[in-house]
Amino acid sequence: MKKYSLLAILFLFVSVKSFAAPYDHIHLAATSSQEAVNWYVKHFGGEAARFLRSNNTDYPIDRVMYGDIAVIFFERDPGEGSVGSGVDHFGFSMSNVADVVAGVVADGGKQLGDLVAFGEMQIGFVEDPWGTKIEIIDDPDLRGMHHLHLTSPDPEGTLDWYGENFGGERELWKGALPALNYGDVLLLVSQASGEVAPTQGRSFDHLGWKFTDLTATETELKGNGVEFTMDPREFRTIRIAFAAGPDGVRIELVEP
Repeated sequence: MKKYSLLAILFLFVSVKSFAAPYDHIHLAATSSQEAVNWYVKHFGGEAARFLRSNNTDYPIDRVMYGDIAVIFFERDPGEGSVGSGVDHFGFSMSNVADVVAGVVADGGKQLGDLVAFGEMQIGFVEDPWGTKIEIIDDPDLRGMHHLHLTSPDPEGTLDWYGENFGGERELWKGALPALNYGDVLLLVSQASGEVAPTQGRSFDHLGWKFTDLTATETELKGNGVEFTMDPREFRTIRIAFAAGPDGVRIELVEP
């Protein structure tokens, strides 16, 4: 009986630690959604798409799909860039880092610093024409959309918060950086060097996770002390809500 109880406890522990809400989207700002979509497809691949990959031409082409993760564009003034906010940058894994960086620079973007080595991988940082910082990393273990990189005065506490509320497998990525692994994207958090600004209204506006039952999720997250800035409501053919993450990070919750 004691052995059975111990096995049950271990099973529950593993189940809780490996829970993950599917990561859904990144929402950026650009002066022209179509131009931004074309630019991202040109440099980072992906599939230009409409809302829910619909053929309904009432929906504009405003996103790029990287597998099941969307990079969506608000068509507005991007305001300040991502650096200095709670989401510093996001990253793509590509084998030709130097070529991608050169292409970005030749097409309205900026290179941020020199190319560097991280273990056996090459890394380069760029900024898109609308102010969002992007890391290009040659990681053969995960190609395409690679990671979200947040900044916080309390990186461990921030990782714990995301793990408790959105799941993910906690790991020491490449044996060096604490991370949450969502299967098709990693979440990393670095130590902030100064004050951290909210993401809303900047070029990197918010993060997004997907849930099958937003009503139940709202109850659970509010029970964990998560603040909702917009309760669940209908939007087109889905339901959405917004919550406040640590360090002013805006988070959208989506129920397909």
